Amino acid sequence: MNLNPLLQALDLQQDAARALSDELRPRIDALQDELREAELRLEHLAITRTTVTGLADRIPTQAAGLPGSLELPEHPDYPRILAVFNDAVGPLRARDICEALDLELLPKHVERTRTKMKRLVTLGLLAEAEPGTFSRKH
Repeated sequence: MNLNPLLQALDLQQDAARALSDELRPRIDALQDELREAELRLEHLAITRTTVTGLADRIPTQAAGLPGSLELPEHPDYPRILAVFNDAVGPLRARDICEALDLELLPKHVERTRTKMKRLVTLGLLAEAEPGTFSRKH
């Protein structure tokens, strides 16, 4: 039995597999570099979020520039909710606020946030254009 044709076919397949692996190795290295950069960016954003959240608790409870200087309720979520509206382009729902504050999207969190937003409407800081849709009062 002559094994030369079989061995030559195996050599061709081995050469093709080696060429493919040589081609893929630099692409994998580049992707690993991109992945490391993305993970580092995520880590920095998490640190920033923790810092900002910690500072939000220190925001004065008085609503600046409002007639009669209305006081916000003592809970630290109220200034954080208002901060989300400062960056918002359009109206937001309680679910959007929960996402921005990194709260789990559980019904109890969404309902508590909605209640707080309605309280801010009562204080004249937010407006409720449609039921459940809130925006910063202008």
